[in-house]
Amino acid sequence: MMKKAIATFLALTLAAGLAVTASAEEDKTITVAASTTPHAEILAEAAKILEEQGWELEVVEFQDYVQPNLVVDSEEFDANYFQHIPYLESFNEEQGTDLVNAGGIHYEPFGIYPGTKSGLDELEDGDVIAVPNDTTNEARALLLLQDNGVITLKEGAGLTATVNDIAENPKNIKIQELEAAQVSRVVDEVAFVVLNGNYALEAGFSVANDSVAYESSDSEAAKTYVNVIAVKAGNEEREDIKALVAALKSDEIKTFINDTYDGAVIPFEEAGEAETEAATE
Repeated sequence: MMKKAIATFLALTLAAGLAVTASAEEDKTITVAASTTPHAEILAEAAKILEEQGWELEVVEFQDYVQPNLVVDSEEFDANYFQHIPYLESFNEEQGTDLVNAGGIHYEPFGIYPGTKSGLDELEDGDVIAVPNDTTNEARALLLLQDNGVITLKEGAGLTATVNDIAENPKNIKIQELEAAQVSRVVDEVAFVVLNGNYALEAGFSVANDSVAYESSDSEAAKTYVNVIAVKAGNEEREDIKALVAALKSDEIKTFINDTYDGAVIPFEEAGEAETEAATE
């Protein structure tokens, strides 16, 4: 009986050990919800770095700006990579989610792109300009239009500006508000479209070559909209999340971004990071 008991104990111990090993292997998988361009493309490069460190990166692409946050808040996914901080904060407030920034990775200059007109000086009374309809991106589009003399917003409208905050509109431009992914699809129907960087890339636009105006890449406005890795609050210090962020902020990924996107996507560096790099050169 003693031998049988020992054998049973060893079998259970082995089974428990196998279960722990399997669990550990599962824990080496990082799931990320992402926009297709450039986020999933950048993640594909980061996956090579993470694989060398023993991590498996699983990326699922989403075509909207809502589900990627919901699946992270519910912890179906470990993280997402598609949004900037103002949108993240606005989403938390509006949807009651509890997501936080785990690390800033890049920013994308917002641009005005030609539709039926090729220059802003061609705008005529009643022309239509399409913009994203979500809170922060609509404000960003309107601010860019203001910076280029198309409209004037009420004082203090800032990052919450909507069409209701337009104070002056000398050419009676109609602002067509659309879901962000739909804006580029009406390019043949409107005078201009104002696009997020990732949707401009997906539509085949180059910031440097195709836009009629865009945010300066070194401006504070552009840096306000740094795209981040977002996670459920409390998960930002997890080993897998820290590994993911470190890979995305590596020199290899910075080089990939600079070589691939022709200024449409720019690696984000906080002041401390830039100073550290300079000191080591």
